[in-house]
Amino acid sequence: MVSRGEHAPVTGANTRPRLNARPRLNAADDGVSIDADVLVIGGGPAGCWAAVSAANAGAQVVLVDKGYCGTTGATASAGVGVWYVEPEQDARERAIQSREALSGWLVDRRWMHRVLDETYARVGQLADWGYPFPLDDEGRQVRRLLDGPEYMRRMRKQVVRSRARILDHSPALELLRDRSGAVAGARGVRRQHDHTWTVNAGAVVIATGGCAFLSGGLGCNVLTGDGHLMAAEAGAQLSGMEFSNAYAISAAFSSVTKTAFYRYATFYTDDGILEGAGAQRGRSVIARELLSRTVYARLDRAPDDIQIDLRSAQPNFFLPFDREGINPFTDKFPVTMRLEGTVRGTGGLRIVDENCSTSVPGLFAAGDAATRELICGGFTGGGSHNAAWAISSGWWAGRAAAGFGRTQRLAGDLRGRRASALTPAGGAGIRRAGPIERSLTPETVTRAVQAEVLPCDRNLFRTEQGMQESLGRLDDLWKRVRSGLQAEREQRPRTATVRARESAAMLAHARWMYAVGRLRTETRGMHKRTDHPELDPGQQHRYLVGGLDRVWTDRDPVRPYSALERAA
Repeated sequence: MVSRGEHAPVTGANTRPRLNARPRLNAADDGVSIDADVLVIGGGPAGCWAAVSAANAGAQVVLVDKGYCGTTGATASAGVGVWYVEPEQDARERAIQSREALSGWLVDRRWMHRVLDETYARVGQLADWGYPFPLDDEGRQVRRLLDGPEYMRRMRKQVVRSRARILDHSPALELLRDRSGAVAGARGVRRQHDHTWTVNAGAVVIATGGCAFLSGGLGCNVLTGDGHLMAAEAGAQLSGMEFSNAYAISAAFSSVTKTAFYRYATFYTDDGILEGAGAQRGRSVIARELLSRTVYARLDRAPDDIQIDLRSAQPNFFLPFDREGINPFTDKFPVTMRLEGTVRGTGGLRIVDENCSTSVPGLFAAGDAATRELICGGFTGGGSHNAAWAISSGWWAGRAAAGFGRTQRLAGDLRGRRASALTPAGGAGIRRAGPIERSLTPETVTRAVQAEVLPCDRNLFRTEQGMQESLGRLDDLWKRVRSGLQAEREQRPRTATVRARESAAMLAHARWMYAVGRLRTETRGMHKRTDHPELDPGQQHRYLVGGLDRVWTDRDPVRPYSALERAA
């Protein structure tokens, strides 16, 4: 048994990067092109772990990020917990059992064990890289918490040391496919250079995070579901999209969504204390009250020593309060609910094997871009489970993509996958199917989508009628977008195309989640049907969804839990 504070040794080829030649930038007609074994799209934790893993496996790697790798996304802006559990049988069993009923019995124990094992090893590797974990009273490292900015700074450093090529401020627009239909690279925009990039790769890892619908959460402005749209255009399937309505409590004047801090809060209305708001279903209580009146909070249940710890652990939580001259421990302040969608939900690209492969050859998924149902089921994993999943799935996807991509190169196929031989997969926001509709812009599309998904009485408290009405409007909007969405005319039209793709991606997400939400006629996990308030044992299965012009759905069986397991 490994003692507390130690970590399993990381052995073999994974301990030291093989110093491959960094992929070269080549001049192209309208920008640059790069040949590589693996392209990683997304520079958050999952993308960085995937890039390091692929490079360590001997692949030439390119990582592209919509922002600056290491500083953008939900993790880089905050502290994050990690589902890190010592390899002790009882501790692991308690960790798994604590999620099963909460998940709606949709988790997979085998995957939970895999993630716990891999997270334990990789967090140990992070310690070997010099991450400054705090020490407990006995001098042992506490590895269940990560400081987001410091964590991501070190992850970028490891990506650079692995000799992967990083393209910052370079959002991807569309995937490329070869003649067989396999994914063979992608195209995008280098914003600071105002030109395009093309990466011809043997394999692609989608690590673009979830979709928060531009709801204003800190770090979520880049999380618009672009990777899911690109993957769906290539034929990929999604799973768990009904579990996409995670809302977080936030001060009304703040973008910081650190709901865990509100365990120390008392909630109020103008009539006095709001009963039930601090219970397990407290967010629903708050959300219902917010439909008709203001709700206030005060962190008056935090002892003095905890107040010090909270300020130390999450300084940016308190900055908006300090600017407003509010002491959140003594003063009441108004709160709101911010939709975090699939960032804190569990839906995403379906993975079909232990390598985090999608249903499309050459395409892999990691982090919040992939479904987390396997370890979270239908209920959010918050930061901790998502962080563990990002680490583990990133490592597995990168390693598998390296094997797939290097096989293509050694077989000589990569040279034959030059841009001239590849087919771009992108549609809405890039290639119109009809004449331009002048009144349709990325901003008008985004506002229309938000009107259907942000209100709690439409998305958190779901009904057949509400979802059917929303789907009708969203389907009509998709037809218009597909036909005539125009990127805004401006000095940098390529950047405008990025916004057009973002709005199309959010629209696709809204259609997927309501299409599946209508089928699940029960309340399970975070999917709440006010017209079907009970859990239905006959619906213990996952739902698959996909398609764009025509959205399709299908059932995905889950190993049934016995009555004894449910009772336990």
